[in-house]
Amino acid sequence: MKLVRYRYGGREAVGVLDAERAVVRAVDGAGGQAPELVDLIRDWSALPAGGPPTGAELPLDELTLLAPLPRPARNIFCVGKNYHDHSEEFAGSGFDSSDGKGAPAVPSLPIFFTKVAGSVIGPGDPIEPHTGVTAALDYEVELAVIIGTGGRGITEADSWNHIWGYTIVNDITARDLQRDHKQWFLGKSLDTFCPMGPWAVSADEVKATELTVETHVNGERRQHANTRDLIFGIPELIATLSAGITLEPGDIIATGTPAGVGLGFDPPRFLGSGDEVSVSISGLGTLSNPVGPATG
Repeated sequence: MKLVRYRYGGREAVGVLDAERAVVRAVDGAGGQAPELVDLIRDWSALPAGGPPTGAELPLDELTLLAPLPRPARNIFCVGKNYHDHSEEFAGSGFDSSDGKGAPAVPSLPIFFTKVAGSVIGPGDPIEPHTGVTAALDYEVELAVIIGTGGRGITEADSWNHIWGYTIVNDITARDLQRDHKQWFLGKSLDTFCPMGPWAVSADEVKATELTVETHVNGERRQHANTRDLIFGIPELIATLSAGITLEPGDIIATGTPAGVGLGFDPPRFLGSGDEVSVSISGLGTLSNPVGPATG
């Protein structure tokens, strides 16, 4: 099932997408109150077999799509250097200050960092270039896991049972801040640095280990890979995180990006005002965002 958050007639709501017919059926909430997606995820097992109750149909092209989870309760959990080719690309770029000299390009354990929840924007929203702060704006297509059933000490074998579904995240990065500040938090967390969407897809609709991920900048393909190429798979990521951190419904885990980011070119090909970035994952749709005008 594909769920969208949208704005229509001045009202924000959640709906079920029928992609073939290009319509959205509004989800009915208790007492006429439109539910948040995280509320549906939390109570998913208690919903009827067909999913949440729905009402009127709305044409998809008349809606303004919003980020599926625009106000995550916690920071987005992110994974660095989780595709072999990107690990090599990053290690040779001059922007990787996460390891000492001579360290292997491919990590032996997952590298976790976070993006602030307030960095989330939706489809079509402009990415701020923060020209007074960074001169190295980059893109990263990522499969994002949405936790449905929380828990701590989740085993790899049981990890799939804790996943509600998936969405797409574009892990926008200020490479110079990432390099200069050593820790990645600042370079990953500037306002608008987490485009998300275009919708959330329940786990039963896709096989997460066999998804094609791509990025196009101004129509030119820059990234192309498959989630089978992940160094640390989704079960290992969930098990590692939850070993001492209690995961909660609605938590988001961005699983890493493949090669082809801007820093990997010679010379680097970073984003600038007016660029259009589209990130796609098979079965999950395409998330497109323009880079906004220069700022001071």
